Amino acid sequence: MKIIARDIPPRTVWALEQAGVHPLLARLFAARGVMAKDELDDGLARLLLPDTLRGTREAAVLLADAMAQDKRLCIVADYDCDGATACAVGVRGLRLLGAKHVSYLVPDRVVDGYGLTPPIAERVADSGADMLITVDNGIASVEGVAAAKARGLQVLVTDHHLPGPELPVADVLVNPNQPGCEFESKSIAGVGVMFYVLLALRSELRTRGVFDVATQPKLDALLPLVALGTVADVVKLDANNRRLVAQGLRRIRAGAMPAGVAALFKAAGRTASAATTFDFGFALGPRINAAGRLADMTLGIECLLTDDAGRADELARMLDGINRERRDIEGGMRDQALLLAESLFAADDSGNGIAAPPAAISVFDANFHEGVVGIVASRIKDRFHRPTFVFAASGAPGKEQELKGSGRSIPGFHLRDALDLVAKRHPGVLLRFGGHAMAAGCTVAREHFKTFEQALAQVAGEWLAVAALTRQIETDGPIAREYMRIDLVDTLHREVWGQGFAPPTFSEDVEVVSQRLVGEKHLALKLRHQGQPIDAIWFSHTEPLPPKVKLAFRLDADEWQGVRRLRFLVEGAEF
Repeated sequence: MKIIARDIPPRTVWALEQAGVHPLLARLFAARGVMAKDELDDGLARLLLPDTLRGTREAAVLLADAMAQDKRLCIVADYDCDGATACAVGVRGLRLLGAKHVSYLVPDRVVDGYGLTPPIAERVADSGADMLITVDNGIASVEGVAAAKARGLQVLVTDHHLPGPELPVADVLVNPNQPGCEFESKSIAGVGVMFYVLLALRSELRTRGVFDVATQPKLDALLPLVALGTVADVVKLDANNRRLVAQGLRRIRAGAMPAGVAALFKAAGRTASAATTFDFGFALGPRINAAGRLADMTLGIECLLTDDAGRADELARMLDGINRERRDIEGGMRDQALLLAESLFAADDSGNGIAAPPAAISVFDANFHEGVVGIVASRIKDRFHRPTFVFAASGAPGKEQELKGSGRSIPGFHLRDALDLVAKRHPGVLLRFGGHAMAAGCTVAREHFKTFEQALAQVAGEWLAVAALTRQIETDGPIAREYMRIDLVDTLHREVWGQGFAPPTFSEDVEVVSQRLVGEKHLALKLRHQGQPIDAIWFSHTEPLPPKVKLAFRLDADEWQGVRRLRFLVEGAEF
């Protein structure tokens, strides 16, 4: 592991300070590319305009016409947190704007697979719907859209994933990554795309005289859901996404949120009035995702749709229980996957004891659960700093010989492009694939697993330099003693951090005074930092540290018996 410090442009820091930004925040923002204070303005007026997102105007006309004719609308969702929040935003928003007949359908991960498939389109048509609306999926569903159109359905695709070589022939496509779209926020989540469609629809309804600026419904009530889905989907938090998240957090902290969001905070033991992006990513998001992984995402969507606090609490408790089950399954899978991955790094057979580690890792076990492969892939990727795929046997009827894999990548390796190259080099090995640069999924026949494993490792070996296979932690360098205060921990936590706008991580040489294991899997430390004692915790790490070490850490507040104390959350060590 290598700990490196970000470049911090001093002139930008000075300019931000002169504009009134706190000195520590000025340094952190400058290191993340913020050039001026107005870039930190998170007001709704600073959001990118809906008209710049290709297809929103046409989508608004399509929806407004359908609503005027009392057509039945059915949303086809995805089974992750982005898909669930996008579905809830779509259902709530359309009803808020006057749609009388809005239903939804979410595929089953095991039985239906991903996206709008022809069987899903048939189910929507059989339900009596007139229009099918996809959220967080559909851009690759060429056959599914065709099946829907053949049944006489109008089709509106809203998605944010990268399109394949052929676009579906829908009535309207809204996707910032489709050809010809000049929308600046290419990283907007699926829930954000649906929110923008609703903004455009409201504008169209104003034009038609359905309501005016004074009487129009306030869509900002949907922003807590937009913020949750955006952070949970780990999309890049560019300026527009940060504004969406900041607006959602502001409402949650003020107590203005759907009953289900409040119930999820309660079930997770978190405080909504002090909500942070960490709560979205590590508390609420996983509980919603657990439903799609192990049960039925309908539970998650219903939790986000209900306005009954009692019902919301009941559903949140169910989601919490499913998440506990997910953690148990994940723990066993992770241990087995680690053993399989470590075997790939064993010494070769030449007798010289020198290993030739693969540049990418692919593992499969017949006992793996397909709902958890993505999480386990992320854990393996973090451990070995290699692009990683974890596979499980498909649980779909008649598909027992297919393996469904989920992959996670490292900087510099575009996972979907790599799968595309594997497919070209080895026709027939990949039955289906799709995704992003950092996360992707694919299906292979069990008999072709080894071919896939070797092919992916070969592509990674060609694309990744040796230096890229060494994990690096970017930090903000040392932290001055004057900033080692509880109130500044709270100040930092209130800001919007996440993918592409990394949370503040500092690094310094420290002295390890003592260390012990807690809970058998966490390392509790007593350190000496700049001559002063400080406690630290390294979660999910058991290996002891030397007496002197360079640590990468985040600032945190630990509360014990009503007393809050500063501590370090260790992210990595270099020695």
